[in-house]
Amino acid sequence: MAQYSVTSTKSYMQAMAPMVEALNALRVSELPKPPKVDTELLPQVSVESTINLFADVTTEKLSLVSDCSVKTSSVIKDIRAECARVGASRGQAEHEISGLVQSIVQENQSDEELQSALFDILGFEEFDLISKIVQNRQNLQESAALALLGGSAEKKDPSLLTPEERVEQLLANREKRKNERLAPAVLKKGQYPHVFKKQDVGNVIAITGKLYLLPAGTTRESYPTHEEIVIPYPENISNNYIKESQLVNISELDFLCQGTFNYTTLNKMQSLVYPVAYNTNENMLVCAPTGAGKTDVALLTILHTIGQFVTEAEEGVIDIDYDEFKIVYVAPLKALAAEIVEKYSQKLKWLGIKVRELTGDMQLSRAEIMTTQVIVTTPEKWDVITRKSNGDTDLVAKVKLLIIDEVHLLHEDRGSVIETLVARTLRQVESTQLMIRVVGLSATLPNYMDVADFLGVNRNIGMFYFDQLFRPCPLKQELVGVRGKAGSKTARENLDRVSYDRLLENIRDGVQVMVFVHSRKDTVKTAQTYISMAQKNGELDLFDTSETCDSYDWFKREASGRNRSKDLRELFQHGFGIHHAGMLRSDRNLTEKMFLSGAIKVLCCTATLAWGVNLPAAVVIVKGTQVYDAKQGGFTDLGISDVIQIFGRAGRPQFEKFGTGILCTTSDRLDHYVSLICQQHPIESKLLAKLIDNLNAEISLGTVTTIDEGVQWLGYTYMMVRMRQNPQVYAINWKELEEDPMLLMRRRNMIMDAARRLHLLQMIVFDENSGAFIAKDLGRVASDFYLLHNSIEIFNHTLNAKATEADVLAMISMSSEFDNIKFREDEKEELKKVADNQTPCQIAGEAESNQWKTNILLQAFISQIHLKESSLVSDCNYVAQNAARICRALFLISINRRWGHFLKIMLSLCKSIDRRSWAFDHPLTQFDLSEPIMRNIRSKNPSMETLREYSSAELGDLVHNSGAGDKLYKLIGRFPYIEIDAEIFPITNNVVRMHVYLDPDFVWDDRYHGNAQFFWITVEDSGDSSILHVEKFILRRNQMKTPHELDFMIPLSDPPPAQIVVRALSDTWIGAETVHSVSFQHLIRPTNDTIRTNLLRLQPLPVTALHNREIEKIYDQKFRYFNPMQTMTFHSLYNSNSNVFVGSPTGSGKTVVAELAIWHAFKEFPRSKVVYIAPMKALVRERVDDWRERITKNTNHKLVELTGDSLPEAKDVREASIIITTPEKFDGISRNWQTRKFVQEVSLVIMDEIHLLASDRGPILEMIVSRMNYISAQTKKPIRLLGMSTAVSNAIDMAGWLRVNEGLFNFSLSVRPVPLQMYIDGFPDNLAFCPLMKTMNKPAFMAIKQHSPQKPVLIFVASRRQTRLTALDLIHLCGMELNPRRFLKMDDDELQSVLEKVKDETLRLSLQFGMGLHHAGLVESDRQISHKLFEANKIQILIATSTLAWGVNLPAHLVIIKGTQFFDSKIEDYRDMDLTDILQMMGRAGRPAFDTSGTAIVYTKESKKVFYKHFLNIGFPVESSLHKVLDNHIGAEIASGTIKSRQEAMDFLTWTFLYRRAHNNPTYYGIEDISATGISTYLGGLIDSTIESLKESLCVKFGAKDELLPTPFLQISSFYYLSHKSIRSVLKHISPESTFRDCLRMLCLATEYDELATRHGEELINMEMSQAMRYPAEDIEYEFIWDPHVKAYLLLQAFMSRVDLPIADYAQDTVSVLDQALRILQAFIDVASELGHLKVVLTLIEIMQCLKQRIWNDDNPLLAFPGVDASRIRDTIDLDSMSAYSPGKLHKFAKHLGVTEAGEQTVKSFIRIVTHLPSGAFTVKQDDPESLLVTLEHHNYPLTHEFKAYAPHFPKAQRESWFLILADAGKQELLLIKRASPKMFGKKGKVVSSLELFDDMRGKDVVLMCINDAMKISYEKKLTLM
Repeated sequence: MAQYSVTSTKSYMQAMAPMVEALNALRVSELPKPPKVDTELLPQVSVESTINLFADVTTEKLSLVSDCSVKTSSVIKDIRAECARVGASRGQAEHEISGLVQSIVQENQSDEELQSALFDILGFEEFDLISKIVQNRQNLQESAALALLGGSAEKKDPSLLTPEERVEQLLANREKRKNERLAPAVLKKGQYPHVFKKQDVGNVIAITGKLYLLPAGTTRESYPTHEEIVIPYPENISNNYIKESQLVNISELDFLCQGTFNYTTLNKMQSLVYPVAYNTNENMLVCAPTGAGKTDVALLTILHTIGQFVTEAEEGVIDIDYDEFKIVYVAPLKALAAEIVEKYSQKLKWLGIKVRELTGDMQLSRAEIMTTQVIVTTPEKWDVITRKSNGDTDLVAKVKLLIIDEVHLLHEDRGSVIETLVARTLRQVESTQLMIRVVGLSATLPNYMDVADFLGVNRNIGMFYFDQLFRPCPLKQELVGVRGKAGSKTARENLDRVSYDRLLENIRDGVQVMVFVHSRKDTVKTAQTYISMAQKNGELDLFDTSETCDSYDWFKREASGRNRSKDLRELFQHGFGIHHAGMLRSDRNLTEKMFLSGAIKVLCCTATLAWGVNLPAAVVIVKGTQVYDAKQGGFTDLGISDVIQIFGRAGRPQFEKFGTGILCTTSDRLDHYVSLICQQHPIESKLLAKLIDNLNAEISLGTVTTIDEGVQWLGYTYMMVRMRQNPQVYAINWKELEEDPMLLMRRRNMIMDAARRLHLLQMIVFDENSGAFIAKDLGRVASDFYLLHNSIEIFNHTLNAKATEADVLAMISMSSEFDNIKFREDEKEELKKVADNQTPCQIAGEAESNQWKTNILLQAFISQIHLKESSLVSDCNYVAQNAARICRALFLISINRRWGHFLKIMLSLCKSIDRRSWAFDHPLTQFDLSEPIMRNIRSKNPSMETLREYSSAELGDLVHNSGAGDKLYKLIGRFPYIEIDAEIFPITNNVVRMHVYLDPDFVWDDRYHGNAQFFWITVEDSGDSSILHVEKFILRRNQMKTPHELDFMIPLSDPPPAQIVVRALSDTWIGAETVHSVSFQHLIRPTNDTIRTNLLRLQPLPVTALHNREIEKIYDQKFRYFNPMQTMTFHSLYNSNSNVFVGSPTGSGKTVVAELAIWHAFKEFPRSKVVYIAPMKALVRERVDDWRERITKNTNHKLVELTGDSLPEAKDVREASIIITTPEKFDGISRNWQTRKFVQEVSLVIMDEIHLLASDRGPILEMIVSRMNYISAQTKKPIRLLGMSTAVSNAIDMAGWLRVNEGLFNFSLSVRPVPLQMYIDGFPDNLAFCPLMKTMNKPAFMAIKQHSPQKPVLIFVASRRQTRLTALDLIHLCGMELNPRRFLKMDDDELQSVLEKVKDETLRLSLQFGMGLHHAGLVESDRQISHKLFEANKIQILIATSTLAWGVNLPAHLVIIKGTQFFDSKIEDYRDMDLTDILQMMGRAGRPAFDTSGTAIVYTKESKKVFYKHFLNIGFPVESSLHKVLDNHIGAEIASGTIKSRQEAMDFLTWTFLYRRAHNNPTYYGIEDISATGISTYLGGLIDSTIESLKESLCVKFGAKDELLPTPFLQISSFYYLSHKSIRSVLKHISPESTFRDCLRMLCLATEYDELATRHGEELINMEMSQAMRYPAEDIEYEFIWDPHVKAYLLLQAFMSRVDLPIADYAQDTVSVLDQALRILQAFIDVASELGHLKVVLTLIEIMQCLKQRIWNDDNPLLAFPGVDASRIRDTIDLDSMSAYSPGKLHKFAKHLGVTEAGEQTVKSFIRIVTHLPSGAFTVKQDDPESLLVTLEHHNYPLTHEFKAYAPHFPKAQRESWFLILADAGKQELLLIKRASPKMFGKKGKVVSSLELFDDMRGKDVVLMCINDAMKISYEKKLTLM
């Protein structure tokens, strides 16, 4: 579908522009209405006596008549005025349209006919006028009659004329008649402005539209051997439709045309078409004789389209937006396509427009299609492209112009393809509201109006018809019918005789002749027959051209060349030539040249010459009309389109006055061809025969999903047009048509029949009740591979999982694609020979049948056998081409059916056909190796594995050719080989997670491997080779170095198979397959003891059960009774202090459960604290807002939020009763629990969403629980644990780990307050991510209409980009609805006020259709707008990323999860979302207060459907991932002193969840030995490797008796919550001399940045940034430019350089980089201090200042101040001294720095900042040897009471802080470092700190530095210590 862009309205506006101009130019004057004046004179005599005589006579009738006629005349006048207006708007003469209307009204038709005729003339927009005409039909007819009688109906009412006036009028009229010019002939019915043809003379039968009469001057004569009809060429009838002077001059056109056309004027036809073709966007149909110049008309429309995308960059230079448009030219034959490409490429080269051919012979890659603007293709190829839903949709969406050449082929077998193409395009135009212009070109055809209607052409504007007068050279036609039965010997001899006479006759006149025959053999045969006849009669010298042709000798030399064909050489001597598609191209080209230059007189050729090559001749003879048709398997009549095309080659305007076309046929077919040539047969539709296949294509494309849509689709076809015109051909009787004029029932039945047939073949699911169609894989495969449904039927019957190659070949040969391969007697011998000696597979079926032949040809093709018979060669290619397609289809079917053995056979057959080499042949045959080498290899037949192990010398010996050894060695290295390794992790009893590593082990060579190699990875059960999993794996060149990981779930049978086999099969290389078997001998199935708590039918507890008025008040506003789940858990939570685990689905009221536990804690342990841990900041936010509102306002308990975003004062934390935090934060705080008193006061820890244990952050929860248990044991105070999660399937383990005894509640999904309906829909597996998402849009839209037409809908998608694309697609789908804004629930004014505030373009567009977007890439205000509107039900749909499911509680009635995959940058591929995420999203379905049920729909890949069905119901077992990150956590415990030895570490592990799962699911953790000792050994090994790893990072050392001692570095890493690997990395890179650049690099290499988000396609941005930044990305040793550390490095530089970031996402990323940076810098400063590197510490502090001020270290610090102009800063100034300036001086200074130019406000804030700088008086005092007392008294007031530091660009507020550093006098070594913060003394701040000194410092000379961490302010004092 279309992408809307800024320019999309442009094309529409351009199309409208000419019309708007024309309307503006009109001057429509308002005619004053004539008042009715009574003109009767008053009676002057009293004539009562007279009146009495007439007493009984009334005058009513008279007055009625006069009134009526006055009224009528005014109405008629109105109608005429209106008609004149319409005429003027179209630029026609004033009375033309009213004349047309008048003539139509005159004909006595029914009202319906009249209406449709009027619509044709006036167009639909003039609806009112038409109804007026129909109503006043009677009056119009009468007025017309009057006008003919000469009574002027307009002047005066005739009933009021006096006798004198009547006489006067008669006389006047007589005078007027004498010298009046004749009126123009009244237009006949059905004349349209652009139809240029003579009026049909003679009779016409109305129904069929057939004619009786032959053209004037036709003669018919009879002879003994033949009879002939001669239709003379129209002599000297000049073409009056347009004068020579009116031709369009190229020089007057715009530059596009001038540059393209290289002649002076357009010809007559082109000049007539030009205004519509080039100046409008109307659909067109141009019917004109061959050779009239239609290709250039198409070129005009192409230029018009290009013109819409041209912008003038500067004078004379244009800029074309190449990527925005595509033009598709559909030509019926490949030969024609090639000719068009050549012609257009030449003409459009100067514009830089690329024209390429896309046919069966010329495939284009995706990239080539992208760079091509004009694509020339065949109908079938374009059909294949548009019917695939994957990937090419962006190509189809950009098509702006579709040109269909030779539309008259509609009535041939391929016509159905054109019908579906046009129908598809027109429907697309309607649904997407895109402008796609359709232009049809055709030869002259009788029912051109039907074709025009079908192409959506306006008959009055775009329909052009040109008759024979427009032929460049008039045509004389002779039709000869020879006596004798068709195909008999007499007929053949007569035919030769007669055609020879005709030939001779014309040769004598000295012209060249082309003879068309109908098979390749016939060309030579005919030429030889003619030569022998000429020899007999002695007329050979007539054909000799050696005298007449100048370059005869050159041609003679050429023709007798060695490599020329025998026939060409022999025939050339006699002046004959042959031409057919079976010849070599060089021979064909030579023949064409010879004919053009006159070196041969007679050319015998096949019809391809007429279509593909533009070679005219004076005379063309068609010899015989019997054509062998392979499809019919016999002879049929030559099609009329071929005859027209061949006759079109007759006559060369520059040489002859007229051309002659001679058609020789048998006398019984003569009349048939006469009627055809006089165009007396309307063309009919051929769609019915192909309806089933075409319907299947539309269904699998998703454009037809119900019967009604199918009926609507048929309404766009040509068949529909013709069924109404000529119903009998389609077996419809008139009565049916009369009762159902739109044939709705007929169409419905057609669709139903076709659908039933498809349903029967399992290609679709057809639900007869609802009338819905659902595509199935089989149908999709058939559609994508263009298989006929008959073939599918055959496959359904014959497919078999155990089939062999021979069976498959037999099955393929039976498919209906090969029905037209007929067995001919003359090929029998050769086929038999091949069958007996050279076919490796046995041939099934009876001998000498069609299947037999097909099978042999296919095997011959693969074996590369050289066939002699030319017909066999072409059949063989045809078979191979189609078989390749069918094999691919069968391969996909085998995947769908999960047949492993069959899949291998199919894939190997596909490869055999592609490579033309059998699977059992040696794989090395795929390289070009010489025959002797291959012979040696084949004879020994070593496997590829063996060959890989040989050295080059050994390989040389193997093939007895030492020279070839190296080459072979190289080639074997290039043979694709993938090493496989696999691990299995049992999840439940019958599901195993499998992790496969693929390591490519070959040398990439672009010659052999291109850009990518495809492999199929299959997992099979070794027993019955059924496939458990299959996926396509794409290996790209840039990923060769790294092993690839695949992760998937596979089901297990019971009992499990002994082993499963993983295979990697190359998609293109024969023999490239690797097998790896995974044994299940040691598989231990996990024990997931779970317990399901059933809801008891309890009386719901009232709120009063709390027995506490204060708390009851909180709940009273919301509810009176607890829900059943809360009622069941109430006692355990509120009345006991045991640990509790509650598993229940999202939205079931778990929050209240947590609150019950809190109230209990406050009741039992009044001074204690409650900690609530939620896994995401968003959830913390939500909880904080909720509880602030409800708990803190209503009770005296305080609440504090502890996350990375908010750091409260220590005092606040001490006073708070409830602490809400994230796992990381709480882990960091509780690590040092001995020193933090409040941690020891905790009595209740609530962990929400505890099932996230399995995620990356799970281990932290495990550590918290273990630590709490430990603290409780140490302090002897109980700490209660409450775990809450969705239902899990191993609840017992969870409970055991949380030490729950009786409080275990694990409810099933059904306890939701609002019941949930869940649907899971599968989509094709073989689609890439974006096309897959696209395919889901229409089903999503239908689901909304079905499940939630009025209620709110949430759609979750995988990425920000997808929110945008989904919204645009849904908008398109809305466009097809009656009410496109059905989802919008507010009025326009309100909408306008909202739109003014919206920043994002897409959001602005989608809000107008009632859809909102919500993702992290939007600015906060936009997100709020979407959120609020959706909440208020002003918009019905919200499209969001999964983050919304967690953070914001926005329920909806219907939730659609569109796709379950997302892009993971770590594996650079798409991977499945966690089940927890999906459950969370589903939890948003159903709004407790509004709905009685909710609906959740999950869209996923077909293969994942079962998996989700299983786990979304029973819940997923939770596993631990602590073993992956054990080292940091154990390190923290060693640092805090909890663990002092290895044994204590082992004991610590027993507290964890990992310990429990290792016993219950050992295989998951890779434990082979499952005895208790085995598991202990495994856990011991974990501890040992952890301690080793910590030792390597210098974080742990061993003391006496193997005691574990933490080093200072471990303390640092634990304190700052840093990974020990970051410490390891900094210790590796740090040196006493590290520079600013080194330190910045160290910062970015920290392990904390491993997780920085990197998205798809960011590598380019990073490369550009790297070039623009101060330090390049290469500073960081990385493998790829999209490495997260590289990104961090670039983002920090960009931040300090203050440059704008390329995309919004980078701004978010910068915030997350800065979030971590300060903590990491702090830790690094401590590490550097520990090492005593003073210089490094100062540099790191400098980085900290730079980040806070957003400047570089060498920038002037003033830059950071508001409004300062960088160019004005002259000299560096000390901030300390600046802070002491007086206000006057400051003002002056501000002016000097250019601050004043930024405005008054900026100056104020500049002065405010400077006057609050933290400068002060620095003093140092030493009273005793042990310590130094340092004070810094501030001169200025602080910015705020919290001592906020000035850091305006830093995402988080910073507090003022100082580093106190004691160093030796030479400033070489750092002795001491300490942080200090100011406190309030009076109104100003003061830093007071005491430094403890060590003994070895006494008496030293030292320097004490005091450095601010946010600004460049520092002080230092030298002193000598006591």
